[in-house]
Amino acid sequence: KRLAWLFSSNKPAAPALDDKPANPAPAKVPAPAPAPAPAKDSPPAPAPKPAAAAPVPKPEPPKPAPVVAPAPAPVPPKEEVLAPKPKTEPAPAPVVAPPKPTPPPKPSSPPKQADKMPIPLPKSLTEANTNGQDTNGNIHHEVDERVFGAQQPEKVLPAAKEASNDFIKGETNAFIQSIKEAQQLGERKQDTMVDAAVLAKLEEGYAKLAASDSKSLLKKYLTKEVFDNLKNKVTPTFKSTLLDVIQSGLENHDSGVGIYAPDAEAYTVFADLFDPIIEDYHGGFKKTDKHPASTFGDVASFGNVDPTNEYVISTRVRCGRSMQGYPFNPCLTEAQYKEMEGKVSSTLSGLDGELKGKFYPLTGMEKAVQQQLIDDHFLFKEGDRFLQAANACRFWPSGRGIYHNDAKTFLVWCNEEDHLRIISMQQGGDLGQIYKRLVTAVNEIEKRVPFSHDDRLGFLTFCPTNLGTTIRASVHIKVPKLASNKAKLEEVAAKYNLQVRGTRGEHTEAEGGVYDISNKRRMGLTEYDAVKEMYDGITELIKLEKSL
Repeated sequence: KRLAWLFSSNKPAAPALDDKPANPAPAKVPAPAPAPAPAKDSPPAPAPKPAAAAPVPKPEPPKPAPVVAPAPAPVPPKEEVLAPKPKTEPAPAPVVAPPKPTPPPKPSSPPKQADKMPIPLPKSLTEANTNGQDTNGNIHHEVDERVFGAQQPEKVLPAAKEASNDFIKGETNAFIQSIKEAQQLGERKQDTMVDAAVLAKLEEGYAKLAASDSKSLLKKYLTKEVFDNLKNKVTPTFKSTLLDVIQSGLENHDSGVGIYAPDAEAYTVFADLFDPIIEDYHGGFKKTDKHPASTFGDVASFGNVDPTNEYVISTRVRCGRSMQGYPFNPCLTEAQYKEMEGKVSSTLSGLDGELKGKFYPLTGMEKAVQQQLIDDHFLFKEGDRFLQAANACRFWPSGRGIYHNDAKTFLVWCNEEDHLRIISMQQGGDLGQIYKRLVTAVNEIEKRVPFSHDDRLGFLTFCPTNLGTTIRASVHIKVPKLASNKAKLEEVAAKYNLQVRGTRGEHTEAEGGVYDISNKRRMGLTEYDAVKEMYDGITELIKLEKSL
């Protein structure tokens, strides 16, 4: 027991030693009460006492001898044991530690020091944990792991380490993300700032429109609530404002629609205004609807709407396309206009067969060529007041041009209202032949020039009336009996989803009783269905004209 106590830890072991006080006094102070007990083991500690000398002959001398033998030197008073404590040798320092009243100086890093110099445990403890093995002061590996495991995280706590690293990484990423969100919020606030002059012009224009007798879709759907909700918004990329969208309708109260999209993002940012107008114009295409995939159908299924050439003067089918990667007219730079013209010119020059022809830039056009295009009704002029108010005619005529085939039955306008207007036309009413030519041309051009397309709205263009299929199939037709009452003509046309215009298109009057009548719906149906609506409607109008 005494040997176990000497090699035990610094903690007092009173229960294990029935003849040793819980807190032994220093060597100078004699033990007060248990005089007979220490007589058995007096040689190790209280040697100078005379009382301890009398019982010496009774016990056998060999017993105390082995106790003193394992020590490196004769066991001195406890003051001498204090000296080797600072030394890094594992045995002497921890074995005979001073009592609690005078603890030794603590090392700078106690856990690491203890890991290198394990403290010997009592035999009872070592046997309990090691099945009696390694009881000579060298602690078994399992005991080391149990006692000092907290100081060996690489062995015992790998999951905790990983969890701690994940936590630190997560907190760091969250902090960085919060900074980014704050920066983005600041940018958004800055982006949504509309110039005071723009706001003033919007307020003034809206007040005049509200007080007018305009029948435009703009006035119908631009309520005060919608106006206040949209007037401070801008598109992310090109910073287009509500004024860019509605300024044509604000300046022209006689507009039928009154709005344009300055860029593709405007259809989303200003959806509260665009969606109801699109639904109204395109026959119930709701904001929850999705435009079907492009389908030209059986191009040979259409015949001649007027085989006798009695009513139909000419037939035309056209579609609009925007080049992918470019904004619409109000946001285009002069350099972009010229770049697009170069791409269109080189693309169309590669067409062959029936589509083979020549590209004519408007810039630097010779007078003779200009006059010939005017006579052929091919040359488009600078935009009308509606387009000019929408800023669709900037840098005119830079970047504009016309292409037509040798037979003058196929035509492409570059950067008029849309990036591309692809047109197939000829005299008479052979819709089948005209439609087939257009489909061939569109497919050939799209192989070389990608078009701007939206999953919900279909093909995107400058005007919301020209979305989805963008197909407009029309005839120049004489129906004098129906035309004697234009209101009646428009009523009958609307029944078949047809639109009546003047001879030279929108915002023009009929010349010689000749009207431009076309399909009105372009969204929510395929290209084939849009052309078929015109085909069926014109067929019925001719029947009605004959019956009058």
